[in-house]
Amino acid sequence: MTSPTTFALIRHGQTDWNAAMRIQGLSDIPLNDTGRDQAAEAVGHLARYDWDFVVSSTLSRAAETADLIADGLGLTVTRRIPELVERNYGPAEGLSAGSELDALRVDGGPTGNGGFIGAEPEADVASRGLHALRELAAAHPGARIIVVSHGTLIRLTLMSALGEFVGTITNAALTVAKVDDDGWTLQALNGEVLTPVDDLDNDLDPLDAVPAR
Repeated sequence: MTSPTTFALIRHGQTDWNAAMRIQGLSDIPLNDTGRDQAAEAVGHLARYDWDFVVSSTLSRAAETADLIADGLGLTVTRRIPELVERNYGPAEGLSAGSELDALRVDGGPTGNGGFIGAEPEADVASRGLHALRELAAAHPGARIIVVSHGTLIRLTLMSALGEFVGTITNAALTVAKVDDDGWTLQALNGEVLTPVDDLDNDLDPLDAVPAR
């Protein structure tokens, strides 16, 4: 039986576009000071547990978050993985709520919450995210890996892995998923512990975990 691989799936810290509620996608927007503070806060919660190494998306907001987390934990960022970048939102990138964004909306999509004209299909986002995690699990069975990526990528990947709806992933909050021969288990979401996490602090109070923002 293959040893389970555990992933801490961390959305990058806040950017100015996050704060302004503008769609980022592949636009390479850097962390702001709040985002850097969030990464530092995440270190404190991740430090409760043992982790082997860190990987991240190639986009700078995820890469810097990963670097800050790795430095805080005394770990190494071993890879920047292109498959972990955020969904390409096409012409919707840079827009916030309003008539211009509404004009790009289309119905449908695997999540049932619609999409945007010219955006990467949600199924493709989920497929590449899940492929990246499966490759990591195959290459590092039994490892405990911190993956710093993006909210939509993490959400759609988890939905595909679990076969159930997953809501918004908050900046720098702790989400933990395990994969083994029996499939995927979601153990923590946005700082709330859902099931005991093997070899972690099983006495962790969900209310003491990373708060949603």
